[in-house]
Amino acid sequence: MKTKLYSILHEKCPYCHEGEFFISKNAFNLKKFDKQYESCSVCRSTYMPETGFYYGAMYVSYGLNIALGVALFILSNVIFDWGTTAFLILFVVSVMLTWTVIFRKSRLIWINLFVKYDKTKAPTKA
Repeated sequence: MKTKLYSILHEKCPYCHEGEFFISKNAFNLKKFDKQYESCSVCRSTYMPETGFYYGAMYVSYGLNIALGVALFILSNVIFDWGTTAFLILFVVSVMLTWTVIFRKSRLIWINLFVKYDKTKAPTKA
């Protein structure tokens, strides 16, 4: 059974879980990391329900960055006792290295909050 988590982790269409969501599979390709298809190549469902739909993904991105910061704070200050300066350096470097991945995942999380998997749109295996 395919879930929303499957769609998010594998960057698949939230409607049918078969088609690709982003044009480039590489999140670190800085020229194409944010380019996504207008619709699914398999079920033809649109990835842009309305103008400005993905503005809400900024809130998801903020939440993911806060979760990253909390995890790094626990790692650097509670477990290793490195101090605040080490935490800040670790956090800034981590955010700089993961911003493209967080951008993509936040868009996928956002659309999956509003879209349900529709097994009638998924292609049947013969």
